[in-house]
Amino acid sequence: MNAAMPEELDPPVVAEPPEPATAAVVWLHGLGADGHDFEPVAAELGRAGLHGVRYVFPHAPVRPVTINGGMAMRAWYDITESELDRRADEAGVRASAGIARALVDEQIAHGIAAERIVLAGFSQGGAIALFAGLRLPFRIAGILALSTYLPVAETLATEAHQVSRDVPIFLAHGSQDPVIALSLSERSGSTMAGLGYSVEVHTYPMPHSVCAEEIRDIGHWLQRVLA
Repeated sequence: MNAAMPEELDPPVVAEPPEPATAAVVWLHGLGADGHDFEPVAAELGRAGLHGVRYVFPHAPVRPVTINGGMAMRAWYDITESELDRRADEAGVRASAGIARALVDEQIAHGIAAERIVLAGFSQGGAIALFAGLRLPFRIAGILALSTYLPVAETLATEAHQVSRDVPIFLAHGSQDPVIALSLSERSGSTMAGLGYSVEVHTYPMPHSVCAEEIRDIGHWLQRVLA
């Protein structure tokens, strides 16, 4: 059954390629950002030779974030505790995973084959990309998870679909990240590898951000998984 997109959600930013789209990347932003955050990266990937790819950048719902004093901002889920392992509210993660699934279903309905779709995200968005992508009942081209971690890791073994066990995962992190510690990313990668997933790990000398070397590596990886 396809997931339904919440009616109150703002329409995503969509960057179409000059030529007909034959692949799609659904890219979820981080806490407090919006769908425009990674538009420049898509343009750079296009200039680097990645053609025929439609980029879909959704906007997270606006919600109060507990750890930020209850301030309302775009967030894929609430952050309730300072300990990263336990700070994601599971109900929020699952609701946003439904949004990610609906966006993937939408691309399939528009004629893009599932195996030509990448689910990507940065920070909170990367957590949702991992949670949703590993539980899809069909195989997509890959999961791109940047400066993030695996949320609700304890349920993955029982909820994951066998058909997605070989989905390529690009897991990248900054060695100087003060927001999400590199050790948590490493633990997430080990958890997924222990369950048999193919995890490609990249570490860069940067804080909670992206860098030119990382974008170059993302381009090469996308070329491979969308070949």
